[in-house]
Amino acid sequence: MRGDGINPVWQDLGVIERLVREARRVAVVGLSARPDRPSHGVARYLAAAGIEVVPVNPALTEWEGRKAYPSLTEVPGHLDVVDVFRRPSEVEEVAREAVAVGAGALWLQLGVINNQAARVAGEAGLDVVVDRCLAVEHREVVGWS
Repeated sequence: MRGDGINPVWQDLGVIERLVREARRVAVVGLSARPDRPSHGVARYLAAAGIEVVPVNPALTEWEGRKAYPSLTEVPGHLDVVDVFRRPSEVEEVAREAVAVGAGALWLQLGVINNQAARVAGEAGLDVVVDRCLAVEHREVVGWS
């Protein structure tokens, strides 16, 4: 473990690079309709980069013309990455849902650190990234802006 309690395996650059290169369908959990929120900016970036963004927020019915879902369990089809913008205390349930729906990866955004949630996902075979920004990593690896 690092000094901040994050397991280095959850910030593996090889995993991060593979996910940003290969992910085609990303659920953004906690996506906000407010343009000033980080989740909104990241989702807009991902969509502009050609990634299918699936909004997950029980307070939304749609986001920028895309149907929004109240939970991961209601999203049809496979999810390559579950990108989480929720309070750390709320993330373990999201991790369990990501496992239940067979997602490929659990990605906890900057400041979203929940070691138990990361363990739940990792032990179930999902790739896990903690305390990194998917948009920043995508821009760095792919070079899209």
